[in-house]
Amino acid sequence: MPDFKIVISDPEASRNFNPIKVKVVGNDLPYDNDVKEGFKLPVAKISRSLFEKLSPRHNVVTIRIPKPGSNERVNVRAVVEVDDNIPENEVRVSAGLLVDKIGSTEIEEAEIFRAKAWQVRINDERTRRLIGLRIGETFDGSIVGLRGVKLKITGGSDSSGFPMKPDIHGGVKKRVLLSGPPGFHPREKGERRRKMVRGNTITEDIVQINTVIVYQ
Repeated sequence: MPDFKIVISDPEASRNFNPIKVKVVGNDLPYDNDVKEGFKLPVAKISRSLFEKLSPRHNVVTIRIPKPGSNERVNVRAVVEVDDNIPENEVRVSAGLLVDKIGSTEIEEAEIFRAKAWQVRINDERTRRLIGLRIGETFDGSIVGLRGVKLKITGGSDSSGFPMKPDIHGGVKKRVLLSGPPGFHPREKGERRRKMVRGNTITEDIVQINTVIVYQ
């Protein structure tokens, strides 16, 4: 079976960006191999009032956590569940996840907001439904657990990092002359380079598929 990483972008979240300051506390929530390997998102528990403020339409949030002793921040994407026993501006996640990400089980001054994008990995029979689809086409979001929405394919890349290009037909790999992205970012005006790219069709050689949620 192919192994695909599906990147999902939520255009509504980008238009309604509203981070809220929270305290993040580790507890006994599961942190199994499926989470570690990207097959599913970790769970975060929050209060009902915080959930209503965030209004995460697909229950996916980003928790931006400062790393102790540095200026670095770590983004954790998680599926939220409501727990009325949790204080309003507190988030509970797996203690194991927190230790892996920041080396601590509790942190102040974090932020939470509706996720603009997240990634889900699949390597079972669902991948067969994506083989042969092209950039610009849509598929049912239920493949990655999003019911009631369509996902539009916007691009992707293979295991070597060569990007899919919408105007090259099929699942080919070839060198073409580029003047801009995907595949080339010119440093000077008018600069052109010959680069290796993939065609616009998903094959078993593709490892990442970029998508955007299509709202009616």
